[in-house]
Amino acid sequence: MEYVIKANGLGKSYKKFKALDGLTLSVPKGSIYGLVGRNGAGKTTLFRILCGLQEPSSGDYEIYGVKYDDSKIGKARRRMGAVVETPAIYLDMTAEQNLKYQCNMLGVTDKSCTDKLLKLVGLENTGKKRVKNFSLGMKQRLGIAVALVGEPDFLILDEPINGLDPQGIVEVRELILKLNREKEITVIISSHILDELAKLATYYGFVESGRVIKEMSAEELESNCRKCIRMEVSDTAAMSRALDRMGVEYKILSENTADIYAKLNFSKLASALSEEKCDAITMIEHDETLEGFFISLVGGGDNGKADKS
Repeated sequence: MEYVIKANGLGKSYKKFKALDGLTLSVPKGSIYGLVGRNGAGKTTLFRILCGLQEPSSGDYEIYGVKYDDSKIGKARRRMGAVVETPAIYLDMTAEQNLKYQCNMLGVTDKSCTDKLLKLVGLENTGKKRVKNFSLGMKQRLGIAVALVGEPDFLILDEPINGLDPQGIVEVRELILKLNREKEITVIISSHILDELAKLATYYGFVESGRVIKEMSAEELESNCRKCIRMEVSDTAAMSRALDRMGVEYKILSENTADIYAKLNFSKLASALSEEKCDAITMIEHDETLEGFFISLVGGGDNGKADKS
């Protein structure tokens, strides 16, 4: 398999704080790689390092097979586009002016570039409207258009749907899918809206405390997100005792909610709960979400019995 990005043992420290702590990942060519992690897990720091905005404290990485300290890394980075933290756009300019400015900065002489990109991101009819009057979704799409100047093969998108309304989320999602499927652009994208990320990603990297703790394909994730029975009860601590006696695999989600990964004899379950003075409130079939899988990986609310492979 060919990889666009390979990072090995990346570290980044700010005095006593470790933003990255031995992070290792591989982004397959042609993938939409979803980077999943809590706020402060190290996602943006990784992106800034890949863009050359910061140097790693330890470890190394390569872009299209070129190591970051190689003299040819600048040429490799010209194959990248990025929107990190906030889009690099000028609010008092129009969308067209922003793109023309970026073309001039990068030495792009193709006069049709601006019109093509505006059409690609659905902003061809914005005319003389200044960017400060755009919706947040329009600004994000313009930021992506700016990142596409120079026809990069690889895009870094840092929380591109953060703060968007439902329509804006759909527009940005469809744009990312279009870029990947029609333009064959590899994308690495971070988002804390995990259900939305699940509609995009073909590969995942799960980040916790500055490390990638798991990488997997979308197919592997799907097989790990198992069907279960989600129960709401009066007391999950009491429920835990009952399920432990029954030898049933489960995961506690909150004080009143748990997922059970087994075919149940409901009369035996009712009897076991009754012995612990635990009332069953609701019971539904449930498919574990990307969010639930991430929580089980990092240990939040896990009773230790769920599979952590």
